[in-house]
Amino acid sequence: MKLQPADLAIIAAYLVTMVVIGWVLRKKARQNKVNYLMGGKSLPWYMLGLSDASDMFDISGTMWMVSLCFIYGLKSIWIPWLWPVFNQVFMMVYLSRWLRRSNAITGAEWLATRFGRSGPGVRASHNIVVAFALLSCLGFMAYGFVGLGKFMQIFIPWESIRRYVPFPVPTAYIPHFYGIIFTLIAMFYSILGGMHSIVLGDVIKYVIMSVACISIAGIAIHRLHQPGMALHVPRGWLDPFFGWRLNLDWRGIVADANKKIQSDGFSLFGIFFMTMLFKGIIASLAGPAPNYDMQKVLSTRSPEEASKMSGFVSIILLPIRYSLIIGLTVLALLYYGNISGDLQTPAGTDFEKILPATINSFLPVGLLGLVLTGLLGAFMGTFSGTLNAAQAYIVNDIYLKYINPDASNRKTISMNYLAGLVVVITGIVLGLFIQDVNTILQWIVSGLYGGYAAANLLKWHWWRFNASGYFWGMLAGILPAIALAFLKYRGDLHGLDLYYWPVIFVLSLAGSIAGSYATPPTDTDTLKTFYRTVRPWGWWKPVHRLVIEEDPGFAGNRNFRRDMLNIVLGIIAQLCLTLLPMYIVLGLKMPLLINTALLLGIILIMKKTWWDRLSEY
Repeated sequence: MKLQPADLAIIAAYLVTMVVIGWVLRKKARQNKVNYLMGGKSLPWYMLGLSDASDMFDISGTMWMVSLCFIYGLKSIWIPWLWPVFNQVFMMVYLSRWLRRSNAITGAEWLATRFGRSGPGVRASHNIVVAFALLSCLGFMAYGFVGLGKFMQIFIPWESIRRYVPFPVPTAYIPHFYGIIFTLIAMFYSILGGMHSIVLGDVIKYVIMSVACISIAGIAIHRLHQPGMALHVPRGWLDPFFGWRLNLDWRGIVADANKKIQSDGFSLFGIFFMTMLFKGIIASLAGPAPNYDMQKVLSTRSPEEASKMSGFVSIILLPIRYSLIIGLTVLALLYYGNISGDLQTPAGTDFEKILPATINSFLPVGLLGLVLTGLLGAFMGTFSGTLNAAQAYIVNDIYLKYINPDASNRKTISMNYLAGLVVVITGIVLGLFIQDVNTILQWIVSGLYGGYAAANLLKWHWWRFNASGYFWGMLAGILPAIALAFLKYRGDLHGLDLYYWPVIFVLSLAGSIAGSYATPPTDTDTLKTFYRTVRPWGWWKPVHRLVIEEDPGFAGNRNFRRDMLNIVLGIIAQLCLTLLPMYIVLGLKMPLLINTALLLGIILIMKKTWWDRLSEY
């Protein structure tokens, strides 16, 4: 264990600060449910943007992305499109603004603005989105739980604490044991202070992580550009572009990397990319899933600020996060022989351990403590944001809607505490069945979200889509996604979850359309109110005619082409922001110059086509 007293002091100071923040802000959080769950909708967009970016800067995802960068080099920038990472661009350009206009507290409550508050299917649609929200929140908590355990196992070797644990822990479950301990610590702070403490804690964590990431990038630059130092990587590793096949051959360098490429299923990269892009566009058009990202959008002060917040996330997240990712990748490649032992498991080389192994081997005292503090904070931020979203659905959309609509403020807050405790325990139990980060990540983004996309795409863009269609579409997607996870766990199905996504999407789409046409349309008044308030584009002509009859001066949304232009520009800008620190650390001067010029050009264009026109639509 390399941790020194100075490192431990930094970590302890951070943990104590988070607990104090939660304790101090508990009274403000207890004033009412909007204060607890949404910070009173009074926080500025840049604070919420920092918090949202901080929540996305999680340990598990970062460990996964470092392993990708190590194996796939600059081509790894495309693989996070599995989320898809560019959904933030869709939200920035128009979806965050559409979502915020509802003035709802959760995604389930938002459905009332689209389908009404009564009628066939409305209750079922409400219940199915609550079920999906809780399922996705629990999945993300289990994902973070496993990543945290793997991370801490490197710094606190099991041999050093085994004698203090009064019961045996199987080797495969040692990461889960660590995950349980630190999850319980994070739970106290998360439940106590509500959204105000979550946002403040996230801002503190972001500052710490920024210092740590830039420092690691600086160390990597210094080590890489010393005389006699060079990266030993396959041909094509330094090129972000690709053909039909990946064509990366690690033989003679790190042989197990070829096994990892084969197990990932990314060799036919062209097919993988096209499937991922198609899935990503559909998922982005569907809007944000009901998790911490949606809660931050709903917590902004206005629709314009919601768009600004979503745009701010990419700007402050990607360059900082990829400074860390490329910095650790370079150090791991330069000194792979020194860390290879820490990556070995009974199943072979675990490349997801590169991040903690490299940090443990190459960072000086003080900076090690700072990085560990930031990454622990990253777990706590993601954990607290996800937990807050789950609490919102349980309390607002189950307890207050069906069980005790007249609950006092005190009972409501107490129920938030109880809901948080139940969610954490359930997330831990689910995490015990997961052996690696990639497994749960693939299922969430490709299986579960495949069942979400069709119904939620139609709810924005098609007037005839109704509450019954929403329920049957979601059900027809969620059940196959759960079956996929079960069958893959048993070994009956193999291959990337991404390749099953089209099947789940088509089933969900069929359920959505059949359910809509089997029941009457949403009542006219609800449709007209939604159309006037949200002002979506898409297949809304019948409703548009009705609105025009009442208000001849009403102007519909004619910004589809401009929105699509801004989305294309925004996605390219996202890639430029990702490559910027990678080119700097690797010292690739001409690509850096081209990348910077392209980024600046896009910023100037979008200043006129997006920022200056936020108040127009």
